[in-house]
Amino acid sequence: MSVSKVTISIDQSLLKRVDRLVRSGVFSNRSHVIQQAIEEKIAPIDSTRLARECAKLHPPEEQALADERLAGEAAGYEEGAYREQIRLQRGG
Repeated sequence: MSVSKVTISIDQSLLKRVDRLVRSGVFSNRSHVIQQAIEEKIAPIDSTRLARECAKLHPPEEQALADERLAGEAAGYEEGAYREQIRLQRGG
């Protein structure tokens, strides 16, 4: 994982709480506390966004598009197999 160094301003009492967590061994350092807190805060936002995007999908339309694509791929495969069969019959 690539990391970037940032500078933040944090309330003194909150920093004391962070430091207590580090001293008690819950986290190895301040960065881990803050990184975990940010991750836990934004994860629900990401999952909500995914749910909103999924809600925009129209399942029957998506299925029709998938079926159309698969049918095209199958036809291409069958054509390629037929060409290979002809090539082999010609001794090539």
